[in-house]
Amino acid sequence: MVNKKLFQDYKIVASKYITSQERPFYPDYLKDAVLLYKDIFGQFRELVFQAGSSVQLLELIQQEIGENRIQLLRCFRKYVSPMTSVEMLKVKSKTAGVIADFGESFREIELVRIRLNERDEYDESLAAVFWEHHDRGTPGYILTANFFSQFEESFGDIYEILGPKEAGRDVQLQSVLPKFQNKIPADFLIVRREDHAPLVVGFAHYDSDRGGSQEDDRTGGNQDKVEKIMKYAARRRVPLQILFVNDGPGLLLGSMWDDYARLETDNIVDDELRVMVITLKMINERLDTNWLDGVG
Repeated sequence: MVNKKLFQDYKIVASKYITSQERPFYPDYLKDAVLLYKDIFGQFRELVFQAGSSVQLLELIQQEIGENRIQLLRCFRKYVSPMTSVEMLKVKSKTAGVIADFGESFREIELVRIRLNERDEYDESLAAVFWEHHDRGTPGYILTANFFSQFEESFGDIYEILGPKEAGRDVQLQSVLPKFQNKIPADFLIVRREDHAPLVVGFAHYDSDRGGSQEDDRTGGNQDKVEKIMKYAARRRVPLQILFVNDGPGLLLGSMWDDYARLETDNIVDDELRVMVITLKMINERLDTNWLDGVG
């Protein structure tokens, strides 16, 4: 049987192995939020009073470039078209289709102007909403950066960890694993320094809160990734492992801890732990060179 303490074995002391990150208090960040978005709000206001209709407003916004356009689209969604998503709006080539499908539901431009004039020029409330969206990825970046640092300190002389240490492009497995056919983005890939052989595919996530259908979706998505990677490893006869680095108080909610524990136990192959789930505080206790090399 597996000669290693499992994730499920930590459940009775789970709270001692969770890392909670400090987050900014409301309303302390409002000054920074207004400073960050005041130019966008000002530009949106100018476009609203320039446009002859809400449809034309969208067309004017689509003429902008870069991150400015995306932020203006977020304003457009809030003030004009809450039925549409920014993901839907940001593809310029689909603008005509969005107008055809949703244009009738756009708020009239005259009413948009009235609502804008009811707000302060630098809308503090909307700035707070946008700030929360802007800041939501920060805990995950902090988690990944901490994992990279701890891993490199403990194992950096033997292994190399590839991927963005904080924000950046995911590791596309079909680009780094020979003949891997599935489009699966990973947060990192651990390779042996000596020959660059891929050893561990890694996923990292910080759960500040979790539950309900989101919890179920996460579990199903993780298992699907595991199955595809394990099939590839078996077909190619390579000792490829999967590491989930998860942390945060959300792990203590609902069935999250049990769900991640099942990822380990359901994927034990020939008494070998092919999938491991850890928090940052488990790195020194659970990770070792035998597991990383796929031999124990």
